[in-house]
Amino acid sequence: MGTQAWEGLSPDVRRRFSHRLAGGKSVVYSGQILETRLNLFGRLLVTAARLIGAPFPLRCYAAGEPTVVTVTEDRTSQGQFWTRLYGWAGGFPQIVHSSKRFAGPTGLEEYVGRGVGVALSLHAVEGALVFRSAGYFFSVFGLRLFLPKQLSPGALEAIHRDLGAHRFHFTLTLTHPWLGCLLHQTALFHDSNDVPSGGGEEGHR
Repeated sequence: MGTQAWEGLSPDVRRRFSHRLAGGKSVVYSGQILETRLNLFGRLLVTAARLIGAPFPLRCYAAGEPTVVTVTEDRTSQGQFWTRLYGWAGGFPQIVHSSKRFAGPTGLEEYVGRGVGVALSLHAVEGALVFRSAGYFFSVFGLRLFLPKQLSPGALEAIHRDLGAHRFHFTLTLTHPWLGCLLHQTALFHDSNDVPSGGGEEGHR
């Protein structure tokens, strides 16, 4: 993303995304869902995606429901394993696994399993760190095949915006050129060992 863009991010954002964990160590970010939206086509997509491990939220989680992200160093690929937990009052939590790797045409990709992944590009936008999809792929017999844009699920964008006081917003959006916004989710997190004060989003603006 370039030195100037990187240095324009807040120190807390740079700290979260630049430090290396010792092999096998983890860092935990806990928080709460602020909003989840799925349109009809989004619901169909996330249901079909269960065949590859359910990489997207499966339901419209209500505001205030808990969420936890655990990041663990991958000693083999020098990347990181990401585990996302979505809690809800109706039953067992949903758990999503993925692996961020330094690979692919952009130098960074996220692998969700069953041979499926997405290349990512990095951007600094109004002080936020933004990940954008740069091509979906699947691997078959050692060959990596990229999906044509016409067959992709849409443009994926993940925004990490620091709020100060060791807190940050994470927003995930999937937008299809013909079917509109399939998925939009925003969550509020705090760094490990920091206890949130106040209630809900209004207490942290």
